[in-house]
Amino acid sequence: MDIKEQNAQLQSDLDEVNVLLEKAVRKRVQDVLTAEKKKIEREILNKQQQQQHQLLKQKDSGDSEKTLLPSTSRGYTVKINNYGWDQSDKFVKIYITLNGVHKIPADNIQTNFTERSFEVLVKDLEGKNYQMNINNLLSAIDAEESFRKVKTDMVLVMCKKKTQQKWEFLTQVEKKTNDKKKPSADTADTDPSDGLMNILKKMYDEGNDEMKRTINKAWSESREKQNKVENMDF
Repeated sequence: MDIKEQNAQLQSDLDEVNVLLEKAVRKRVQDVLTAEKKKIEREILNKQQQQQHQLLKQKDSGDSEKTLLPSTSRGYTVKINNYGWDQSDKFVKIYITLNGVHKIPADNIQTNFTERSFEVLVKDLEGKNYQMNINNLLSAIDAEESFRKVKTDMVLVMCKKKTQQKWEFLTQVEKKTNDKKKPSADTADTDPSDGLMNILKKMYDEGNDEMKRTINKAWSESREKQNKVENMDF
């Protein structure tokens, strides 16, 4: 698996952890998820730095591969999280609002498409770079027929559908999140905390030693508190 694919997997993990964080209520659970979020963000940053280093080496050796650099101009890079989208029979349309984007050179606005993802890089817009990465699209797109348009204060990304079917969601992560919210007949009468316990168990099974220690500590403290309450003489 190359660095780009690893980045895509890590970003999907981060998206899912963010969803869980929004649902978590108990502080210990929030702490566990926050620790995992920071760990994934560090891994993504390391992968981006590795990718940039490789691209710079390719540029120095005259290799003109069609890939976007994480940042190629002065100033810092801002991740684009706010956008809107809709669709027609043939295209999925993503609307990115950036004030003044129509005033910068067209070459400063770069896009890259694959069958299941796209990237947008806007360079040197009022001293900042803006980057958007959407991975694991709900369905396949035609990368060669996809493109972008620049409008007043807006970048419009046009993803050409490979099949003319309606998309209920933009990404697979959104679909999975929605599916998890739907109660099944088997779980309708179960304890609501079971779902969160299953999530923590999955994180424990798949986590590293640091994550396992964090979860064990949170679990032990929770059990001790519960035992104290049960043993109180009223």
